[in-house]
Amino acid sequence: MIAVVDVCSGNLRSVEKAIAHVGGDPVVTADPDVVRRADKIVVPGQGAFGMFAHGLEARGLEPALREALARGVPMLGICLGLQVLFEDSEEQGPVRGLGLLPGHIVKFRPTDRTLKVPHIGWNQVQRTALGAREPLLRGLPESPYVYFVHSYYAAPSDPSVVALECDYGGGFCAAVRKDNLFACQFHPEKSQAVGLAILRNFVEARA
Repeated sequence: MIAVVDVCSGNLRSVEKAIAHVGGDPVVTADPDVVRRADKIVVPGQGAFGMFAHGLEARGLEPALREALARGVPMLGICLGLQVLFEDSEEQGPVRGLGLLPGHIVKFRPTDRTLKVPHIGWNQVQRTALGAREPLLRGLPESPYVYFVHSYYAAPSDPSVVALECDYGGGFCAAVRKDNLFACQFHPEKSQAVGLAILRNFVEARA
């Protein structure tokens, strides 16, 4: 069973449908006990950081996620599901994150005025040395295009956790990997064949 954590995110149902499409058994839930029992966990997030972080705390999901990660349960974070892993965010704040990864969430401030914020649409990502070994990227093009919707991005203090990088008026972190945790800033559920391949690799990976 794959728990899709419900924090009232706009992309919740599309993530659920995409996981089912690639053969997964998703259960959308805001119940911490269901999250604790899950074989795998997906944390989708779309919206504002402060509301999302508060939602995790108010529903008792924060300790459930920490316990699952400590037990080695595979976890996939999407968009805000990546950002909340870090210490804090400038959005609506500063607002505290989970602090599972060192670093901060900062706003795009491109000097090139032709670049709009939020960063919306397709962009190309590049693998780091870590990304070259990433199981969830198996079978993908070397530098695939994926779909983004965000105004803020992660600035990790530890570059060794960065699996994918992207450029939008400067380089930024597009995905991270640490132990049983993988998270991406882009939306695999909106990234067509590339995104479905990532989700399929997550579903088919041994728990």
